[in-house]
Amino acid sequence: MFAVFAAAAWWAWQQSFMAATRMLWEISRMPPPSSLPIPVSGVDAVDLVDTWGAARGSDRSHEGIDIFAERGTPVTSTTRGVVGAVRERGLGGRHVWVRGPGLENHYYAHLDDWAEGLAAGDVVLPGDVLGYVGDSGNARGTPPHLHYGIYGEGGALDPLPRLRAGADAQPQTTSR
Repeated sequence: MFAVFAAAAWWAWQQSFMAATRMLWEISRMPPPSSLPIPVSGVDAVDLVDTWGAARGSDRSHEGIDIFAERGTPVTSTTRGVVGAVRERGLGGRHVWVRGPGLENHYYAHLDDWAEGLAAGDVVLPGDVLGYVGDSGNARGTPPHLHYGIYGEGGALDPLPRLRAGADAQPQTTSR
């Protein structure tokens, strides 16, 4: 009887409806990444500006990095993970949350739109399109940008060092 149960469990684990569960199991066992790719297509590390901790009104500070680009530029996942939310509300306007390695939450906000069909529970890999640069939420009327934040067990974490480390890890190209 145990063999039948074990075979059925193994079969179920392999099915597509278990993809998110498999991914959550995998990322829960991984450490948080020390380097990440820049989540906005065409942006280089030299274009990143450190705004971590900058005042935002009288009662809060900036918990992330704003990455400026043309409206509609693709925003991609920096990690493998599971989409936790795709919604429009609050300061971030249109935003996406992705649960990644080390069970950190990656926040992509002020989007103009989401990738077609993107939904909570979807499995994503680095480079998968999540949405497009915009100015939704409290960024309305500002230059289009992505607000990218990382939240760990202890709260907000500065993403800039990891983005710079990811850029340093990329092979350098030369122009002719």
